[in-house]
Amino acid sequence: MGKVMLEVRDLTTKYITRFREDVYAVDHVSLKVEEGKSLGIAGESGCGKSTLALSLMGYYFPPLYYTSGDIIIDGRNISGMNPDDVRRSILGTEIAYIPQAAMNALNPTQKVIHFVEDVIQAHNPKATKKEIYELASERFHLLGLPPEVLQKYPVELSGGMKQRTVIAVSVILGPKVLIADEPSSALDVTSQKMVIKMLRDLMESGLIKSMIFITHELPLLYNVTDHIMVMYAGQIVEHGAASEAVFDPLHPYSKGLMGSIIVPEAGLREHKLTAVPGVPPNLKKPPSGCRFAERCKYVRPECRGAAVNIREGGVGRTYRCILTESELREVYKNAA
Repeated sequence: MGKVMLEVRDLTTKYITRFREDVYAVDHVSLKVEEGKSLGIAGESGCGKSTLALSLMGYYFPPLYYTSGDIIIDGRNISGMNPDDVRRSILGTEIAYIPQAAMNALNPTQKVIHFVEDVIQAHNPKATKKEIYELASERFHLLGLPPEVLQKYPVELSGGMKQRTVIAVSVILGPKVLIADEPSSALDVTSQKMVIKMLRDLMESGLIKSMIFITHELPLLYNVTDHIMVMYAGQIVEHGAASEAVFDPLHPYSKGLMGSIIVPEAGLREHKLTAVPGVPPNLKKPPSGCRFAERCKYVRPECRGAAVNIREGGVGRTYRCILTESELREVYKNAA
């Protein structure tokens, strides 16, 4: 086991609506990411992926609130830290974030170099413009971006170029953990490949120590990450090696996700497409039992009873279901 860059223990965060209702979008989530490794988080829209990403940075603003749990980055617990301290000493250097729709995150009235200056001077006010430009040129070149990009306005860049520029700015200080929230969405296939290659290069070069890659496309994670966690209704329902989650999903929700996607990987091209019926539960009043019960084809009366806990499903593999691994496999076999 390598050095743990990020460890999350029983993290719970919530939104508070204007009617003072609690919405637990991240509900007792635990995870680990080791140095040199990448973790994928998959799930449909609204399952809590992006809220988890925001929560991991320890930087909370209403309506999102920290409730409980620990977020430990390279041995340092940032849970409950003052937001100003998080911004000065954690964001950018310890953990960095690539937001959804990153290509639209740049102010069109400022040149790219200005964004770089803001990030670096926030952590090193004494840095000169010459030092900043030299560092930025070196890092942009390392990531396959010509230094000329620094003097351009965002409107002068293509969508793929803007996406890669946001990534480059996000990692300019060499964070220990990079959170990429659907960084390849809204891009054409060629641009997607370039972004994914760029993220791989960041890992291989050591510019970032570890990565969390978030997407609703479970098969995509097979080509990007080492391990995959599947999230549903604010909870983690499965965690295992990328190959297991894609080629041999265990939880009924994971299996439903894979069945609803066209997959180009060998061995999965011919599978019959099936939709996951129904919609996710209302997290203002989540069900007391399994949160997937109302949509599960294999539901049993006991699924709607007490809360379902995480259980072991093989070496390094966990899932949230009342059925044992052998029982699940038998159910799938009979349903085939």
